[in-house]
Amino acid sequence: MQKIEKNKIIQREVFPKIVAHLGKPEITLITGARQTGKTTLLGMLKERLIKEKKVASENIFYFNLDIVKDWEFFQDQTKFIEFLKDRSQEQKIYVLVDEAQRVPNCSRFFKGVYDSDLNVKLVLTGSSSLELKTRFQESLAGRKQVFHLFSFSFTEFLQAKDKILAELLEKKSKISEISKKQILSLFKEYVIWGGYPRVVLSSTNQEKSDVLSDIYSSYIEKDIVGLLEIKNRLKFSDLVKLLAGQIGQLVNISELSNSLNLDRETVERYLKALEETFIISPLIPYFKNPRQEIVKQNKIYFNDTGIRNYALDNFSLLSERQDAGLVLENTVFREILLSLSLFQKIRFWRTKQGAEVDFLILKGEKIVPIEVKSKIRKPVISLGLRSFIEKYVPEKAFIVNLSLEQGVKIKKTKVDFIYPFEIQGKCQS
Repeated sequence: MQKIEKNKIIQREVFPKIVAHLGKPEITLITGARQTGKTTLLGMLKERLIKEKKVASENIFYFNLDIVKDWEFFQDQTKFIEFLKDRSQEQKIYVLVDEAQRVPNCSRFFKGVYDSDLNVKLVLTGSSSLELKTRFQESLAGRKQVFHLFSFSFTEFLQAKDKILAELLEKKSKISEISKKQILSLFKEYVIWGGYPRVVLSSTNQEKSDVLSDIYSSYIEKDIVGLLEIKNRLKFSDLVKLLAGQIGQLVNISELSNSLNLDRETVERYLKALEETFIISPLIPYFKNPRQEIVKQNKIYFNDTGIRNYALDNFSLLSERQDAGLVLENTVFREILLSLSLFQKIRFWRTKQGAEVDFLILKGEKIVPIEVKSKIRKPVISLGLRSFIEKYVPEKAFIVNLSLEQGVKIKKTKVDFIYPFEIQGKCQS
């Protein structure tokens, strides 16, 4: 396995889409949780502009608004527009602004810059969709394209860990059994520690744990206490722990409210805050028959399993965990979520009689059911998946697991047992 370089740059999967948008007049807005690599990505964009687009470095202006000197530069919109006008008379200039939401009245500020019709391309980043929604309101409608940057997917994680294995997986060619075992071993590490870049590039488990602690503490201080003004951080952290312990289960607001001794409205506000700051993602049910299928309650998964495991203070190996199935299911959910095309949706299915399928990928009328099993030795189809197949007759289905590769047929449906690192490719095919 290749040695990890601390300053190694991993090309993000969203990067080509952002590069392509540099040629568009609209503002390029990059959002994502803190420390997912937005600053690094801006640096990569600057390098791409210079080396491949042949843009002169003096025509690229980079501002980090976490730095007071740069922040002060944005206090007067008229002066800033004049600054840009003087420099864009003869050639296009690029303005890269990190943590753009820190600009006072930022929505109005950048709307004014955009509407000045200068020969300027704006690329902005922001750490929380809640903050951006608060400060980048409807006045930027039609003037921006939003790109989301999450912590590493497994493909990006593998690039950081072993470039050769990453290339094998990317080519989707036949992979040897030895390479599959190596990839599976790394996937199990990814399940435990997640994909925050600093965590992935850390050398020891203690260092990884320390980095996750720093990320979570920073999140609580800046987003939760600083931005949302949630003073009861202990109750908020207790909610995170409760959610971490019941990933993949139906969320009952009343039960959460009783457990935390908080009113329902406060719990709902906390849940919304967690979603808008990219910590959790809800999964809504699929139904065609409201009488037979559950239609109200969502499930909740974490956008990074490292943060989830930090909340529970449990970084045990997958083979030693009682919640191995749950944390594997969470990781598979995230891999599916990151691989969806514009026309695909993810849902779950559960009947009032208790039959359930973990995930469904929907594209028009086409449905692909997916089950996740951490322990499986024989190609056994669960009653829930069998029930769904008999009801909806999908063309194919997948059972994601850690030990079995095999295909079986249930009437017209082909059911493939696959490794979890294959699910992104299957979603895209």
